[in-house]
Amino acid sequence: MDEGDLAELCMMHNDPRVMATLGGIRSDDETRKYLADNADHWSRYGFGVWSLRDRGGRFAGRAGIRHLDLDGIDEVELLYSFMPEFWGAGMATEIAEALLDIGFREHGLQNIVAYTLTDHRASRRVMEKVGFQLESERDIKGYPCALYRLQAAAFRKPI
Repeated sequence: MDEGDLAELCMMHNDPRVMATLGGIRSDDETRKYLADNADHWSRYGFGVWSLRDRGGRFAGRAGIRHLDLDGIDEVELLYSFMPEFWGAGMATEIAEALLDIGFREHGLQNIVAYTLTDHRASRRVMEKVGFQLESERDIKGYPCALYRLQAAAFRKPI
């Protein structure tokens, strides 16, 4: 993601349907900070969040792997979020598998976490399809969440 994605990302971050499971609407200034933080993450670690487009070039959403402070522990999380017109098309599973492959193969990560609201069944199904195991249900950033973890050795694509 870069500044060229700002308008579409602002549109996404202002959509109450999308943001209902991501902590609520973000202002354009918060989205600019989000972009800057992600650019910094890329420069520090060599991976981060991508903007996603369909074959016709339409903005579909965002997804990536990035560091996350989880109760004082540095974890790497898998994340994905799509515009509503792309929900249910299988893109989340496809991008999740590709990102896990990048994290485990190219960056040598030993495990990756993913989390979602406990009642977000669609996201939980994606996590389970690609091999994540439920670790716990707990508050994360003030929300009731299901925390999943996948070890590199358990990833279904041979490493």
